[in-house]
Amino acid sequence: MPYMHELRRILKEGMVIPAHPLALDKNRRLDERRQRALTRYYISAGAGGIAVGVHTTQFEIHEKKTGLYKPVLQLAAEAAEENRRKILKIAGICGDTRQAAEEAAAAVQYGYDAGLLSLAALKNASAKELLAHSKSIAGIMPLFGFYLQPAVGGRILDFTFWRRFFEIENVVAVKIAPFNRYFTLDVIRALAETGREKEISLYTGNDDSIVSDLVTPFEFNGKRIRIRGGLLGHWAFWTKKAVGLFERIKKTTSSGEAVPPSLLREGAEITDSNAAVFDAVNNFRGCVPGINEVLRRSGLLKGTWCINTRDTLSPGQKEEIDRIYREYPHLSDDAFVRENLDKWLG
Repeated sequence: MPYMHELRRILKEGMVIPAHPLALDKNRRLDERRQRALTRYYISAGAGGIAVGVHTTQFEIHEKKTGLYKPVLQLAAEAAEENRRKILKIAGICGDTRQAAEEAAAAVQYGYDAGLLSLAALKNASAKELLAHSKSIAGIMPLFGFYLQPAVGGRILDFTFWRRFFEIENVVAVKIAPFNRYFTLDVIRALAETGREKEISLYTGNDDSIVSDLVTPFEFNGKRIRIRGGLLGHWAFWTKKAVGLFERIKKTTSSGEAVPPSLLREGAEITDSNAAVFDAVNNFRGCVPGINEVLRRSGLLKGTWCINTRDTLSPGQKEEIDRIYREYPHLSDDAFVRENLDKWLG
């Protein structure tokens, strides 16, 4: 299948894929103008793709009563098509098999390249049932597996599960985001054992260890495997700087030279920034409003509003975000946003 070959090639090259947030107005209705502006920002910043309908976009958009899943996918697809270069479009897929199949069909309709399959709704399903569910959706569109951390709704998926998941024909990539080194290694080792490391790409979703994931050469079963890129909520803000960081990482890893201490130091700064924005101290309760707060400060969003009114900044989270702005001004690309915001909002 020529298209699948090209998709696998693009993913293997590696890229920055921001997990796309949701722009709401003060009445918690979709702000289409700013939703488009966010997509234009990511493309202008140099991102290779966008992931829409994922945790950062707020899982509530998948509920029938909101009616937002299709409109949000369509807005991002239209904005991406304004650009001449190819922008990879990943659609978040949720729910039981019936709902997931409907969402996958909608994603195909809007020209999405792959579906990021969340298994969060199947908390009590057996591994056999999870695999059957995954195969069913893979029959509709190419599949981007997703190891979501339990703190935000995911479930533990062991080595045996991933070993069998990688045998599904239409799997093209996996986002590894358990925020756990042991679980991360389970996925990488499983891929090595299947022998499909040339077909399937691994992307980090571990926002707490972005640089270490990307610079490490993992070796299992006599094979060296690298995590090729990132599909990250952390890359939903300060994206231009993230693209620059990723290019420096690719240059270092392709040269075979030792990873410079400055890159590792920046990795630690990014992890500290992520702790503040994602509200790690409160078990990530303020993750989505924290991302929205950074985007609000840059001017891309008007507020931190979420569909669920209980999703707000935690006590002390704003002050922690103030701190990282003071400590790491070189990580912010707010000046880039200000220079281009009127154009993106146009």
